[in-house]
Amino acid sequence: MEHSGKDNSVRKILIVMSAADTWERTDGSAYPTGYWAEELAAPHQKFAEAGFTVDFAAPGGVRQPLDRHSADPAVAGADCGRYVEHAEKALREFGPLLKLSEVDIDDYAAVVLPGGHGPVVDLHQDADLGRLLTAADAAGKPIGAVCHGPAALLSAVDSEGRWLFAGREMAAFTDEEERLFGTAEGAPWLLASRLREWGAKHSGGPAYQPFTLRDGNLFTGQNPASSAPMAEAMVAALG
Repeated sequence: MEHSGKDNSVRKILIVMSAADTWERTDGSAYPTGYWAEELAAPHQKFAEAGFTVDFAAPGGVRQPLDRHSADPAVAGADCGRYVEHAEKALREFGPLLKLSEVDIDDYAAVVLPGGHGPVVDLHQDADLGRLLTAADAAGKPIGAVCHGPAALLSAVDSEGRWLFAGREMAAFTDEEERLFGTAEGAPWLLASRLREWGAKHSGGPAYQPFTLRDGNLFTGQNPASSAPMAEAMVAALG
């Protein structure tokens, strides 16, 4: 598959994935992680239906494994098999992921940051992503982040350590949801709390129910169920 081409830039979306397959806990144990199927598949489907081409990138071009929890109907709901199938097909057809360090934001109309726990492992401090998000925001391009994806927004700091998204309204996986999922205890830090500490205006809805926010060009969703509504809002904004 042909990965890039500036002549199609206005109809291309970049999905930035984590490259992490484990999340080290405070007790030294390693928690297996990967991409969450619905958070990748639902936006990809919405963008494709709207006529956008979707590219995938990750640190080093490393393809993250599937988070097996997102393939378990008891955890991820009865539709999870459909999302797993769509995500795996989309990644397979795209082929090798782009290296985040080599991505040119001018090639894309928008950037999307899906979750799984990976972003709290690597993307939150990825300098290449920070530069990309800073350029995207300066250009007014839509930036979408869902569930743990908003952790990746923390990468966008200037040379003096100031966070680009401080003061912005955003949703993200809540501390309550982390506790309900069973991963709050032993977590090095909790996403919603960290976002507030850094100056975000974080707010949330009921646990595991769709909840999205828009603040200018920033679109965020609280959890997997918020993935499709967030993407729909981005499509509407892109026209």
